[in-house]
Amino acid sequence: MFFDNKVTKLELLAPAKNLEYGIAAIDHGADAVYIGAERFGARAAAGNSVADIKKLCDYAHVFKVKVYVTVNTILYDDELADTEKLIHELYEAGADAILVQDMGILKMNLPPIDLHASTQTDNRTVEKVRWLADQGFSRVVLARELTMRQIGAIYANVPDVELEAFVHGALCVSYSGQCYASQYCFKRSANRGECAQFCRLKFDLEDSDGKTIERGKYMLSLKDLSQYHALEDLVIAGVSSFKIEGRLKDLAYVKNVTAAYSEMLEIIIEENDGMFERSSLGTCNYKFKPDLNKTFNRGYCNYGFYGRCDDISSFDTPKAKGEYVGKVKEVRGNSFTVAGTTFFANGDGLCFMNGKHELEGFRVNKVENGNRIYPHKMPVGLRKGTELYRNNDQAFTKFLSKESAVRKIAIKLTLSEIEDGFRLEAEVWGVVTVSVDLNISKQIAMKSQKAIITQQLMKLGNTPFVCIEFCFNNHDDSEEDFKFFIQSCYLTEMKHAVIEKLTKALREQEYNTSNRSIRPLDEYVEGKNEYPSHAPYLYNVSNRLARQYYKEEGITVGPAFELETPKNPLIMQCKHCIRHALGYCTKYTKKPDWREPLYLKLPDGKRFRLQFDCKNCQMNIYADN
Repeated sequence: MFFDNKVTKLELLAPAKNLEYGIAAIDHGADAVYIGAERFGARAAAGNSVADIKKLCDYAHVFKVKVYVTVNTILYDDELADTEKLIHELYEAGADAILVQDMGILKMNLPPIDLHASTQTDNRTVEKVRWLADQGFSRVVLARELTMRQIGAIYANVPDVELEAFVHGALCVSYSGQCYASQYCFKRSANRGECAQFCRLKFDLEDSDGKTIERGKYMLSLKDLSQYHALEDLVIAGVSSFKIEGRLKDLAYVKNVTAAYSEMLEIIIEENDGMFERSSLGTCNYKFKPDLNKTFNRGYCNYGFYGRCDDISSFDTPKAKGEYVGKVKEVRGNSFTVAGTTFFANGDGLCFMNGKHELEGFRVNKVENGNRIYPHKMPVGLRKGTELYRNNDQAFTKFLSKESAVRKIAIKLTLSEIEDGFRLEAEVWGVVTVSVDLNISKQIAMKSQKAIITQQLMKLGNTPFVCIEFCFNNHDDSEEDFKFFIQSCYLTEMKHAVIEKLTKALREQEYNTSNRSIRPLDEYVEGKNEYPSHAPYLYNVSNRLARQYYKEEGITVGPAFELETPKNPLIMQCKHCIRHALGYCTKYTKKPDWREPLYLKLPDGKRFRLQFDCKNCQMNIYADN
């Protein structure tokens, strides 16, 4: 793989739970944010009014930051009119694109807004991505499960569609859009934004003879994704937008993770000598050191980006462990000491794996001498040598609750003499130039005013801009160029006017980021997303427009799972393989002493049959009803 001489724009895409979080993401380095409207988003608990989305767009577009809105649930017939109305309102509010799962939306009367195929459309093959591009989608959000080689093949075969990939955050154990477990067990549809996190539950693993192989384990719970160190390889593979999961996470998470990945993108850009640039404007100055270990995580993995790996699951706990902080050195009464150099603070949240192999947490009530800790309640199972993790760094979180970054756009200001007065020009290099004229009588100064004028005009205060270059009459700083006196009030008037005009121009300017360079086809054999013929509900068709759409495409579909529950349904398709995780992959010589099929069993007695599709390196889960 290689790039031609075109500069490739890179986009860091951050989550926005609401307006406040969206602004924080922008201030901390996001090139785009994604946010949910009041309805029809895949995170039902993260909805926002169109008015707030407009405010976010107004703030974002000054920095040329894009705003994408999630309209990525499947829809019912009685919701179609409201959805169409919402999309028009989002377009008028300034949204740059909507994320879509339901193909019925393509049969609506839509405004000229970009369409992004949500990861909920199950985008894992060249054929699927090409099909979506042919339907008019400008971007496809790839399945999290894809390897670097698979992504590279998709880009090589379909270079004209933007590719977006998740780089950080929680992992769904099932291919997105193909999980029906929550609907099956709790009548809460993941395709309707109401996932009940079935995959974070505790199961027994049994064989066909009823033998218990594992008892009370979180067999489907995955660690969190982190592609921090693989970011450049994602660029090489053809990804242009790097997505951070977390519309339900807290503000400290959004700030810290966005800042960390933004800094890494800057390193990649600097080390590749003009090949890449950010898709938005502005430079961020952070008041803290980003650290991915200090915000919510279940431990990190790359989810097999470089090929199948062992360490992606977390059978012992679905909770956040956080950062390793040291081992217990001594337990004494109602306190203990920790070996190492970690600094602790009152209010920290600590945790450890207890004797039952379960994550046990507690709160720090008091700290003495830096490492003697008095918990709010002393954990019974804490012993000398116990490994400790911090899942809530109180000092770090408290710092991030305040202003922790400032983002500014560098500009050049030029003050010039014109026939009837003076002109102040503001330029964002290579993007836009605006000017305002001040028509007043000219007064020759008794002595040079250049230092005073420069100082006053360069002070841009609480605006999105910082002036890093100032000149008079487009000349150098010689004393002969500018010898006029201008009253302070006129300078302030010009400055405010030109900044207002520049802000407006940036918001209104078209800024096309779709300029990816084309790379040659690498050798790769790719297949279609071929859904089993016995599971036509996998197309998630829940309304008349979607049925009409697929009929016109010549694709046979059935009613969505949410409308009609089949017998013994396929409820999950997973890259995660329990047999592999237990060390019994068929490529090993070790043979298990169980009889298949295997079953997952919930405490309420519900059972789920496991099918190991070794040809496709996939585990399928069927409800055993």
